[in-house]
Amino acid sequence: MRDIVRGHLGSEDAVGNLRRYFGLEGGAAFTGARFEHLGGGGDRAGVADVVTAEDLVAVQMLSVTVPERVSLDLLEGDLGQQMSKLLREIPRELDMADAEAGELERGAAAEWAWDLLDAQHGIGWVTAGKLLARKRPRLVPVYDRVVRCVLGTPSSFWLDLHRALRADDLALHHELLDLRERAGIPKTVSALRVCDIVLWMAHHEDHRPLRCPGHGTISG
Repeated sequence: MRDIVRGHLGSEDAVGNLRRYFGLEGGAAFTGARFEHLGGGGDRAGVADVVTAEDLVAVQMLSVTVPERVSLDLLEGDLGQQMSKLLREIPRELDMADAEAGELERGAAAEWAWDLLDAQHGIGWVTAGKLLARKRPRLVPVYDRVVRCVLGTPSSFWLDLHRALRADDLALHHELLDLRERAGIPKTVSALRVCDIVLWMAHHEDHRPLRCPGHGTISG
């Protein structure tokens, strides 16, 4: 995974694609540029441990929709209470590169939260991951079919990415932060999100689902 990601980060298109995604090249920004910033962000103080209506709108900026009944349960029901309990156990100001593997592997609160969302009717692994990434953008990456196709089915996406980020004194993490600075995008955009956007922009126009492999697993 690390070599694939670094290859895309080193592409001559990486900076331009980031700038284009955020509307810094003269054209309109992609709607996903509002994902982390809508309403002040899903991880801001006061709402970090609660799924809000703004969070549900924010994931729509990444072309997914939480079904109506699940949305109501997250906002007013038992599902929302379960999510809040788990979110309180997931660090809010921790980058994946600085986290221990225990924060991401099976049995961790983040994995339980992803499983809980994925189990809801009409959600699925992509939407579950995007909603959790909205709440913990520094620790949990966005992962969808386009990025999966680029990476070629990692055996354990979170843990494989975690290992890649931590290798060689966090070299890949620092490359992502450097790319963010060179592109001139806000520092409130996490290193994980920079990685996601670079990979997605490199492949989304050519993506053909029937030619891409299965998604593997999220955690260990």
